[in-house]
Amino acid sequence: MHDAPPDRPVSLDLGEDFAEIRDSVRRICAAFDGGYWRDLEAREGYPTEFVTALTEAGYLAALIPEAYGGAGLPLRAASAILEEIHASGCNAAACHAQMYIMGTLLRHGSDAQKAHYLPQIASGALRLQAFGVTEPTTGSDTTRLKTRAVRDGDHYVVNGQKVWTSRALHSDLMLLLARTTPHEQVKRKTEGLSVFLVDMREARGHGMEIRPLRAMINHNSTEVFFDNLRIPAQALIGEEGKGFRYILDGMNAERVLVASEALGDARWFLKKAAAYATERVVFDRPIGQNQGVQFPIARAYAETEAADLMIRKAAALFQAGQPSGDAANMAKMLASEAAWHAAEACLQTHGGFGYAREYDVERKWRETRLMQIAPISTNMILAYIGEHILKMPRSY
Repeated sequence: MHDAPPDRPVSLDLGEDFAEIRDSVRRICAAFDGGYWRDLEAREGYPTEFVTALTEAGYLAALIPEAYGGAGLPLRAASAILEEIHASGCNAAACHAQMYIMGTLLRHGSDAQKAHYLPQIASGALRLQAFGVTEPTTGSDTTRLKTRAVRDGDHYVVNGQKVWTSRALHSDLMLLLARTTPHEQVKRKTEGLSVFLVDMREARGHGMEIRPLRAMINHNSTEVFFDNLRIPAQALIGEEGKGFRYILDGMNAERVLVASEALGDARWFLKKAAAYATERVVFDRPIGQNQGVQFPIARAYAETEAADLMIRKAAALFQAGQPSGDAANMAKMLASEAAWHAAEACLQTHGGFGYAREYDVERKWRETRLMQIAPISTNMILAYIGEHILKMPRSY
């Protein structure tokens, strides 16, 4: 995820880029049909076989440099991988965090940390899937988080709680954001936060407790509790107190990748809706012949194509080392809304059958709705646009 020199020209490939990778991902996903995902949801299971297949194909190590055993691909390639996973009816939420969490380690970790962890992450020997940031009482106000990490000799002692920490029960490592200097002792609220790479294999049962958090969708979400958890000082990534900047550094990549998943969802819904509208005959005519059915699908298609362009722009800017925050945030918002409009059109087109689990529409419909809430809500993006792009007064 190294940025290229800032003077590198930005170009957009408007065709189907990374065609070989896309075809390979489609073939992998073909083995995991709707029945596989419905079964997992029924028992709240984790898609171990799916994650293993992606790992063995090298796709979860797409952004890890070749020197550490990864593929060394650009962000746009990772974007294409996640788009195709979702366009195939699968869900990458079980493993996508490894793509963007790893960036913090790669950009700000020590040489020793990178040499120790990245090859094992690339091979699949270790999973870096858990991201401990959100807390019950602070939500999007990350600078107010209350989890503390206090230095004690060669260790830090961690106390606090995280919520909506997906995949914690299926991860070996956690990227943890905690406050190392009390909020009232810093000049700027973004100071005094630090990032740690926690070995969960050692932490569980020794000051870390993980509880499943039941939700509308099968996201394997959890609550994580820290009670005097001792972690080695070497777990600190970068400099103490600069963790918030490290986390922000990887958020543009995260926005692009999550937007790509939403784009894939939109494409799945559009294909499903158009096919059903063409095949379903009511009152002696295909229902897709009716403008009330046809137009919402067509409008969602137009929104999807527009979101695709913004995602490509954001990825190109990121790769060229140019400021990409504006485009990345807008890409995430536009893609999540296009996906939701496509989902609504698809469910409405299917009518009662849209609620039948065997069609997979209701499952994907529920999964897609999350995209407007996490990893950043639509309102937070609008606030960003209003303040940072349009230069209006800060709204919160």
